[in-house]
Amino acid sequence: MLALTSAGNNNTSSNLQCLMANSLTEENYLKALFNTANKAGEVNVAELSKTLEIKMPTVTSMMKKLADKKLVHYESYKPPRLTEKGKREAGLIIRKHRLTEMFLVDKMKLGWEDVHDIAEQIEHIQSPVFFQKMDELLDFPKLDPHGSPIPDRNGKIVWKDYNKLSDCHVGETVKLAAVINSSSDFLKFLNTREMRLGTRIRIKSIEPFDKSMAVGYGKKRTATLSNIACERLLVEKEGK
Repeated sequence: MLALTSAGNNNTSSNLQCLMANSLTEENYLKALFNTANKAGEVNVAELSKTLEIKMPTVTSMMKKLADKKLVHYESYKPPRLTEKGKREAGLIIRKHRLTEMFLVDKMKLGWEDVHDIAEQIEHIQSPVFFQKMDELLDFPKLDPHGSPIPDRNGKIVWKDYNKLSDCHVGETVKLAAVINSSSDFLKFLNTREMRLGTRIRIKSIEPFDKSMAVGYGKKRTATLSNIACERLLVEKEGK
């Protein structure tokens, strides 16, 4: 468990002072860069433009601006990459977002499908004590309501090694640990299926044609999940 020490508070204040130099738009770019980067850390500008729903010339202009702030490595005709400073600041923004989502679900009893848009607004608040207290009240959670890891106070993320349900086999029993797509529509779909994090799923059969799965969980002896849904569900195998 993390402890709130004076050294920790100073580190958080220092990190936040870096964030205060960035506008809301720049913070959104940093978060999008972090989330769309491939394993090599490179970002496809066209994909970034589509994700942010912003025209390519505007994205390119912002890459140059972030490069001037030492947040992005950027050269013409090469994919941009976050610098270590950029990764840290992006991680801190994501931390605030995921802590907020957890607080809204755990303390305010909102549904996991209702918290994303609220957290999008609150993540830009520049107040160390606000998020430190939120973290403390939640007993320092490691995961958000959708199973995504919450970065630590230095913006570092410890990734979990999960499998997609779609990659599992008949006869296996797995536990739902996270969702890849946390859109409101998908989470509402899971609500109607009475499926939540921690649900134990037994794979009974897989349809060869479309890869849909017949599964059993909770009080449901048999339910069918499409391949699209199975691709979005991350699970842990029994015994892990």
